[in-house]
Amino acid sequence: MDIITLNYPLPNVPPALQGKPLSLAVGHFDGVHRGHQNVIRKAVEAARRNGMLAGVMTFHPHPKEVLGQGDHYYSALTPLRDKTALFKELGVDVVLVVQFDLNFAAVKPEQFIDEVLRPLQAKHVVVGFDFTFGYRGLGTPELLTKEGRPEIEVEIVEQLCERGVKVSSTLVRAALEEGRVDEAALLLGRPYSVTGVVAHGDKRGRTIGYPTANVEIQERYVLPRLGVYAITAEWNGKSFYGVMNLGKKPTFKAPGGETTLEAHLFDFHREIYGDQLTIRFHSFIRSERKFGSVDELIEQIHKDSATAKMRFELNG
Repeated sequence: MDIITLNYPLPNVPPALQGKPLSLAVGHFDGVHRGHQNVIRKAVEAARRNGMLAGVMTFHPHPKEVLGQGDHYYSALTPLRDKTALFKELGVDVVLVVQFDLNFAAVKPEQFIDEVLRPLQAKHVVVGFDFTFGYRGLGTPELLTKEGRPEIEVEIVEQLCERGVKVSSTLVRAALEEGRVDEAALLLGRPYSVTGVVAHGDKRGRTIGYPTANVEIQERYVLPRLGVYAITAEWNGKSFYGVMNLGKKPTFKAPGGETTLEAHLFDFHREIYGDQLTIRFHSFIRSERKFGSVDELIEQIHKDSATAKMRFELNG
């Protein structure tokens, strides 16, 4: 899969796209949730039917971040690296990453069609029913359909609902903020995950019989509510069960410290400092709290581990 960065105005058509018509899904796609997946699959299916390249056009950074519409979007459900990996799993051939800046934000909807989509030979464009584009979001799927004719065929994908509510990135974020990671997984079609590097921590876990991997994340992920979770961790292509404390370590640290991610993996006895670890959140176990003694903390970790093993239906 090719990943191509584009800046507006387009200086020229990238060599990888020259002479190759595109079936293109267009959107920001933060989270790549089940609704997004429907849009992208439609583009891939049309590409396979018609001998086109299957493409996704996304925007980076998030338009709301550039336009100063709140700190909410300074973190992502799927940072760009994660997002493109998910696109690849869906069968996409090429990802077009449009650099979103104030110059691009001022582009009128008609300009976007004539100066971006047409030069890229986007012959089939797939968007969600609520997709907006161009200056102040004035472009709609209906306008895209009208102005794209006759060269561009537009396919509009209707909303996907879960329990009567539209599946959306906002809904995923709300579920995570409340610790409802099982509900987030239902909306995403997979467990919510973050990826980081295992770093040296206090090494306190090994002294109390529960060694932990201290996971430092470099990307600006949306983090779930503070607390303890049943997780799986992917390391070196293998998956391991465990529990994670996402929080401030109030038993040992003063209030207001940094948020840390500490994973205790069952039956795992390797030194993996500096290695990449992907944490998948499966279920919320309890809120984080301060314990009166180390022994009390050890007893609770034992209970948390037992709870996670029960939820994963593990023996022992």
